[in-house]
Amino acid sequence: ASRRLWTCLCGNSLYFFNNAKDAHYVDKLDLSGFVSLKDDSSRDRNLEAARLILRMKDGEIKLTAPNLEARELWKGFLYSVIDLNVPSSLTLLPGQLQILKEVVEKERNRRRTRNPGRAPPSPLSVPLVGEIPACFRPVSRTEAEVLLERHPDCGNMLLRPGRDGCSLAVTTRQDLNGSVFRHYRVTQRDQGGYVIDVENPIPCATLHDVIDALVEKTAGTLQPFLLEEPYEENITYVSANDENGEKILHTAPSCPLPRVPALPPKQDRWCTSPLSRSPAADRRTLTSPVPASPTNPMRRLILSPSPLTQTLNEELKMTLEKRRTSQD
Repeated sequence: ASRRLWTCLCGNSLYFFNNAKDAHYVDKLDLSGFVSLKDDSSRDRNLEAARLILRMKDGEIKLTAPNLEARELWKGFLYSVIDLNVPSSLTLLPGQLQILKEVVEKERNRRRTRNPGRAPPSPLSVPLVGEIPACFRPVSRTEAEVLLERHPDCGNMLLRPGRDGCSLAVTTRQDLNGSVFRHYRVTQRDQGGYVIDVENPIPCATLHDVIDALVEKTAGTLQPFLLEEPYEENITYVSANDENGEKILHTAPSCPLPRVPALPPKQDRWCTSPLSRSPAADRRTLTSPVPASPTNPMRRLILSPSPLTQTLNEELKMTLEKRRTSQD
């Protein structure tokens, strides 16, 4: 039977209260026995509610969040305190991611205070040797399961850092009435190379051989996980409001690049005369490339007299004739 409780995440534990005003919790769940966390697609009486299944070593607990956004945020908080790393596979706002970073830092400080002689293991401190396979992802066990479950078409096997920070691990996912995850430890040998730590250890010279060996042993059932993440199309940045401190995601305006001025078209020598405003002698010089052929139309256009010139010549001749006749 389900119960409606007020839930609080404090450190690495979930505390449950009858309501928000209670000072004493009615139940407590230590997350040190965490195994996995996945969405539950079953419907609730409240159509906006979103369910998830928290699997622990001693059983499963079904939780219901008010809506999808609240469920995604709860998953972010749980993954952050369990793995001490902000999950990158969830859909969260920049302000929420910043809150999770602060939660991770506080939890690290809390554990360091409780165990000053032992620093928490980092999943990113694995010294990799040689060429790294494309299916390597610097994620935790939980994030690896989420990636494989969310992108089943991209492969079902990925290489990741181990929990102890000194080894590697291979996480696989297969379908058998639901998702079935398996994790295999991969350690480096002192004399070089790697070993898949199973009942009969499998030695491999390189990390690529580790992946190839698992593909071969399963007759191609396991395939490397290759997720091509798209690049951003716009430049975005986060700014804080001076009044309330709220952080807002902005998109920078995309201005077109300045166009390079086009070169002027190459002009023919015939076209330069109107722009140069040179005297008639210069214009005639420009016509020299034209052959002196009577059939050339450009040559005829330049050398043939205009009708206005012919008319003036005729009038001048008539005037001279009249003057001669009057003198006689």
